[in-house]
Amino acid sequence: MYKFITMEREFASGGNEIGRRVAKNLGIELYDRNILVEAAKRLEISPFYLEDLEETAPGSIIFNLSKTAMGGSKKDNPNLSMAEKLFLEEKKIIEEIVKKQDCVIVGRCGSFILKDRADCLKVFVRADKDFRIARAIETEKIAEAEAKDFLKKSDKRRSSFYNTHTGWKWGDMSKFDLCMDSQRLGLDACVDILTSLMKK
Repeated sequence: MYKFITMEREFASGGNEIGRRVAKNLGIELYDRNILVEAAKRLEISPFYLEDLEETAPGSIIFNLSKTAMGGSKKDNPNLSMAEKLFLEEKKIIEEIVKKQDCVIVGRCGSFILKDRADCLKVFVRADKDFRIARAIETEKIAEAEAKDFLKKSDKRRSSFYNTHTGWKWGDMSKFDLCMDSQRLGLDACVDILTSLMKK
């Protein structure tokens, strides 16, 4: 039986909405940006500043993690960059969360952090580029040109963050239990599928 869902998602694929609706259906907590806010509090840095760092790849963190036993903080690792400290703090927060409650975790490399947990359903949500552009225009209330540019930058930043901090390749479906195409299935079906799997 699954206790947690971790979800990586392409920008404007609807992953955040799917995660929010599944959590509501199940009566469990959703963790997404609130993990960033908590990490910012612990690091004593503004969350607005850290939001940019969160999807920045400063270099290979894998080597640094090998020296810090996959842990550490700003006090324990003064030589780590702020982006690396942020990832480590978010990792610690996620590990603390899953000790206390069932939940849905969107982004933050949750699938990697909980990769060894059999009670975690690891999901990737994708959609075609045109669908995501159209959805970005609708949900973000921006022009088409702006949506295209934002999509390109967001995809690059998100994949760089993921690749750097996990050592895996963004979009490698072998790392997930389930890949969902939100365009073909529709958001409602994605929500229903995940809700059903969690209830079994």
